[in-house]
Amino acid sequence: MSSESTSTKLAENAPERALSADHVDKHQGPTAVDQKPDLDTTTVLPYASSRTSKRTNPLRAWMLAVPVDLAALLAPLLVNDQRYWRGTLAMACVTVVIFAVGGLYRPRRHLSILDELPSLSGRLLASASIIAIIAATRHDSATYLAGFMHGVALSVVLVILGRALTRTLVMTARRRRWVEHNAIVIGGGPIGVELARLLRRYPQYGLRYVGCVDTVPRGAGIQLAGSLDDLEYLVRLQRCDVLILADPASSESTVMEVLRRPLSAACDLWAVPRLWGSRSAAGNPDHIGAIPIVKIGDTTLSGPRWALKRAFDVAFASLSLVVLSPVMLLCAIAVLLESGGRGGIFFHQERIGRHGNPFQVIKFRSMRPVNEHESQTNWSIAHDKRVGPVGRLLRRTSLDELPQLWNIVRGDMSVVGPRPERPYFVEKFSAEYPTYAMRHRVPVGLTGLAQVSGLRGDTPISDRARFDNYYIENWSPWLDVKVLLRTVAEVFRAGGR
Repeated sequence: MSSESTSTKLAENAPERALSADHVDKHQGPTAVDQKPDLDTTTVLPYASSRTSKRTNPLRAWMLAVPVDLAALLAPLLVNDQRYWRGTLAMACVTVVIFAVGGLYRPRRHLSILDELPSLSGRLLASASIIAIIAATRHDSATYLAGFMHGVALSVVLVILGRALTRTLVMTARRRRWVEHNAIVIGGGPIGVELARLLRRYPQYGLRYVGCVDTVPRGAGIQLAGSLDDLEYLVRLQRCDVLILADPASSESTVMEVLRRPLSAACDLWAVPRLWGSRSAAGNPDHIGAIPIVKIGDTTLSGPRWALKRAFDVAFASLSLVVLSPVMLLCAIAVLLESGGRGGIFFHQERIGRHGNPFQVIKFRSMRPVNEHESQTNWSIAHDKRVGPVGRLLRRTSLDELPQLWNIVRGDMSVVGPRPERPYFVEKFSAEYPTYAMRHRVPVGLTGLAQVSGLRGDTPISDRARFDNYYIENWSPWLDVKVLLRTVAEVFRAGGR
């Protein structure tokens, strides 16, 4: 019997028991001195993670799929006339973008080229049609278009064959446990028990079951590695990078509070839909042993998403500083004339940014100076008599915020994000509203979804926090564009404070 089948049977038939400490992988986290005395951290699968899987842990399937797709799309350059090189490059770029938007590079637990073939073919047809229309418009020649489309047809066939190859390679690596990710199941009910069994039996899902957490044990069937409150510790101990939300006994708000903690938020999160048999109208359904699961979007901005947002911030802020410099000069002159030079043109104030770090925000001064305590603790100055006509105009049009473009270039802020607040109010609101502090998972912004949705001035803080957290958890480049467009509309409507 092969070693692979032997380990599979051991995994399937092993009783739910705690292993001896000798079986625990010494590389799996804190030493015995760091472990909690009341926590059973030995309830793991009866095989240690392979050395190969530890080295390949950072790898993701898209890292193989993207280069192979690009090679297939660019292959016609090797056999076709060089006249078509521009169209071939355009075809490659458009196809990869359409694949990415269509979710063809998203992680999947169940891999099958036949499941992906309809979506793959449809998007290849869409990208080929776009490039063919452009080619026909630019080159009024049936011979040229026919030659170019031969190359497109070749690349389409190669993309499908390449995708079949990459899926086969990934499945082979998973079955041999060359690539696997440690996973914790959240929920000790029937679904959690079945998921643990399936992950033990079938390595092709690329997950190594290392434990289950729940609020309280729920009868025989699975031994909990700890409670829900121990999740952060277990993630660190087992070097876990995948969480599967099955059927926890706790309320949704309690579970979400735990999942938003730093170490938990860094893991990939999958969830079993509460309504079995339900599925979204778009996208390919995914499952583990016919138990439907969905990938939950990232709750923090990190990795490529953060790099993209930061690159946009720097480019947008730098260009805006150049283009709007005449407007900022006029604002500075107006402030100087109204204030008579008292207090200076710019107003600096401490605000709280990403991860709760303080920074100095820069604004045009819109009112006469006040003492430091009043500046930090006075909530609204909308009707303050010290705000002159120029200051009132700057605030209503939000022109007083323009110097914050320099904060964006420096990295203190982002173009779009939750608006920064003073330390006194951050502490106050965080104590009163449990979700308020979660706003600081991302950089604060020059404008935000809450502000363009009418939540500024004396509006409920709970509503602002809800909109800010919605923005973070549903971020996309287009969402930033939408907020910017609505911000421009607010400026011209003078909808400021």
